[in-house]
Amino acid sequence: MIAIEDVSKRYADGTVAVDRLSLQIPNHSITVLVGPSGCGKTTTLRMINRMIEPSSGTIRVNGEDILRKPVNALRQSMGYVIQNAGLFQHRTILDNIATVPRLLGWSKQRARARAAELMERVGLDPAMARRYPYQLSGGQQQRVGVARALAADPPILLMDEPFSAVDPVVRRGLQEELLRIQGELGKAIVFVTHDMDEAITIGDRVAVLRTGGKLAQFAAPDELLSAPADAFVEEFLGGDRGIRGLSFLSTRDLALDRSRVFPVGSDWQQLAGESAGAGPVLVTDADAKPLGWADLTVWAGDVQALEPHGQAFEVGKDSLRVALDRAVLSPTGQAVAVDGAGRVLGLAGQETVAAAIRAARQRRAADSEGVSTVKAAR
Repeated sequence: MIAIEDVSKRYADGTVAVDRLSLQIPNHSITVLVGPSGCGKTTTLRMINRMIEPSSGTIRVNGEDILRKPVNALRQSMGYVIQNAGLFQHRTILDNIATVPRLLGWSKQRARARAAELMERVGLDPAMARRYPYQLSGGQQQRVGVARALAADPPILLMDEPFSAVDPVVRRGLQEELLRIQGELGKAIVFVTHDMDEAITIGDRVAVLRTGGKLAQFAAPDELLSAPADAFVEEFLGGDRGIRGLSFLSTRDLALDRSRVFPVGSDWQQLAGESAGAGPVLVTDADAKPLGWADLTVWAGDVQALEPHGQAFEVGKDSLRVALDRAVLSPTGQAVAVDGAGRVLGLAGQETVAAAIRAARQRRAADSEGVSTVKAAR
């Protein structure tokens, strides 16, 4: 979709913001530009829609040099979302979202109908349509900004640190909303952030830029975490990249223990005798959903007296990072594994998760060795 070919941006005072950058940004994916201040992230984004003209090199969209296309037509083919949303304060939420369709000549009725549709898509209450931006929270305003960028259904969405001004909880919600929308619409999204966690969470591919606009590494998030290109990338990723890398390992094949899971109607006195010294058991209700932990040496069968089981993880959906987190936080050291309906599938302790991590790394190493062998044979 977007090809950045040997592009540089030099200013009259000699400052080099972007230095011979080359990237292939595919369709139906989120490509994240990340790096320290002064690395040329925003400059690169603005060169794509010609808010800034490149000094040299070529940027192509669908094979066409953007300098050969009228700038208004180019920008109308791209949605643009910025920090703090950049909404028109004198316009209602509905009319803010309808801005670009109206500029393209849509009737007011059609543009507002599209805006109402997008409000629902980005998770905004229709009752907000007649409100003004100052009457919304920061997170709600950012959702309006995303909806406005999507209003004319552009194939490309440019996002310049759109979620950095909101609190962490709202930010996570906005990230999840963006991923949901992308799953439905499949845009080519170029997303700028200074936050590596955000880059890894939402990016299909991540471009790490150095100060001065040089590309350090361009890779999928799991590859970036497991094999940083050099010391700069490794340092920028931070000291916990091994833990973050677990986000890309599935719990689907995790070996679960069911020996310590019992329904609420069990014979607790008999079980206490059979499992003396073996530690707490997980008690489930009639639907196999977790109720809590019981120490059978003292528990008398009162459900109200059970110790809370903590947060569970969903097998196949949640990652090994989530499973490990649940095990660490569990009062018994055992994470509760459930299916999509919340029914208990078994327990996973920290050692079980560690074994799954080792197995996953061994499979990855074997896969890498196999790829290398094939390449050598060719």
